[in-house]
Amino acid sequence: NKDDFFFPSAVLFPDWAYKPAWSPPGSRQVHLWHFLLELLGRGEGGAITWGSEWGEFVIRDPERLAKLWGERKGKPHMNYDKLSRALRYYYNKRILHKTKGKRFTYKFNFSKLVLVNYPSLPTCPQVRESVLNVLLHSCKSIFNFLL
Repeated sequence: NKDDFFFPSAVLFPDWAYKPAWSPPGSRQVHLWHFLLELLGRGEGGAITWGSEWGEFVIRDPERLAKLWGERKGKPHMNYDKLSRALRYYYNKRILHKTKGKRFTYKFNFSKLVLVNYPSLPTCPQVRESVLNVLLHSCKSIFNFLL
């Protein structure tokens, strides 16, 4: 079962996905999508788990997830309504999207995250796409193997 397996960041995600390292509560440095990847990487299955498709995750306990996010950001009144508003903010940025027909299920757009976080990728579109495909294919192969 993939949920029982520890997902090492160096294998499944580029190092930027876990930076900065665990920041102190109330820190403005951490983004929600970083936080979600941290929880998924640590196997926080009570609140959030990987879904059945590449990049898909399921929020198992929305209020628990909101509480964890609130603790991390130093916002004790965080609730799922506020957290889901933050998730929707990522739709326009194409960092993630809601999976249609599945409640509390979202999917990361890792190719967008790679482009944003690897500005040193070659500028030539063909070379850039080739490098991206290699990065994403290796991560996806490992994910599918664990399924």
